[in-house]
Amino acid sequence: MSKSWRIALLTYSTKPRGSVVHTLELAAALSHLGHDVCVYALDKDGAGFESPPACDYRLIPAQPAPSSIDALIEQRIQEFVTALSQSMPYDCYHAQDCISANALSVLRAHQQIPHFVRTVHHIEDYNSPYLQQCQDRSIRDPNLCLCVSSYWQIQLQKRYQIYAPRVINGVNTQRFSAEPNGLEAALKQQLGLHGKPVYLTIGGIEPRKNSIALLQAFIDLLADYPQAQLVIAGGATLFDYQDYRQQFFALANQAGVALGKTLILPGVIADAHLPVLYRLADAFVFPSVKEGWGLVVLEAIASGLPVITSNQPPFTEFLSPDRAFLVNPNASSDIAQAMRAVVTQPHLTDALIQISQSILPHYSWNTSAQQHLNHYRHLIDTI
Repeated sequence: MSKSWRIALLTYSTKPRGSVVHTLELAAALSHLGHDVCVYALDKDGAGFESPPACDYRLIPAQPAPSSIDALIEQRIQEFVTALSQSMPYDCYHAQDCISANALSVLRAHQQIPHFVRTVHHIEDYNSPYLQQCQDRSIRDPNLCLCVSSYWQIQLQKRYQIYAPRVINGVNTQRFSAEPNGLEAALKQQLGLHGKPVYLTIGGIEPRKNSIALLQAFIDLLADYPQAQLVIAGGATLFDYQDYRQQFFALANQAGVALGKTLILPGVIADAHLPVLYRLADAFVFPSVKEGWGLVVLEAIASGLPVITSNQPPFTEFLSPDRAFLVNPNASSDIAQAMRAVVTQPHLTDALIQISQSILPHYSWNTSAQQHLNHYRHLIDTI
């Protein structure tokens, strides 16, 4: 691709969830390659991005949310449509989620844009017919669907009869590393991380993160390591998962797990503090039951942590038993056993950390950007 292209990347939030991070890192890499990139993001609280993207960007004001989730999604789609109807034309429009893909579908139907791309990070199973229709439309309507793992590539073929080329995720090893930057002591004090060992997970409390099974494993572990701490960071999402969260906190209360002391819930971590937080942990525990890829796993590996994660795709596409503790996510006893092994088998833990480093060179955002450009060019040349 010899000329500089104008590329619009769309994401549903300014908060650092997986697909949002993917969007921003991809935008930075495409910009570094000389392309004119603009990120369009729904701004739900008026705070914008904590750290401005390394490219042009437009914040789309999101109005107060209706009580109905269906009405909320419908409103968010329209907010995207309104904002993009007033935007400059782009060579490529690329949605990273269901909401923005539905908006691009509307704009193409009105002949306001010629075509669009969507990356499917994972497929949800919705109870709401409206949400399911939105998801189906966001997958069937794009001129090109991409995906981030072989597992979801197979699922898209199986469920939708769509071939979606795979593009890789990356990890910014300049940002995430085991090298201290001097902020560790202050953050440790701020969060009260004085236990041993300290286990970290990122993504908040929700069903697909398997938070209750993780908590059960941690409660089991506390019998042997009463000074241990579990940090569950993050959690900005469209859904509140209130029933699931109530079950989680009821279990913690029943087991006498002290919030703020043994169980640390710092919420969304400041951009500058996230790499530091990884370095304060002894292990990264991520027994998720559904992920698009698992960007946080790569970040943890780059930060020099041993990883405990689910023995299932997509994790097993890049991890093996000599690179991580792979567990049955449906058995809290398996998770607890791996959490113990981090402490009781230091030689194994050190070997996993060392061998897992070999993964990192294969996942760069520059390579991902080059893959995207090849797919953009092929789409535009064939339409």
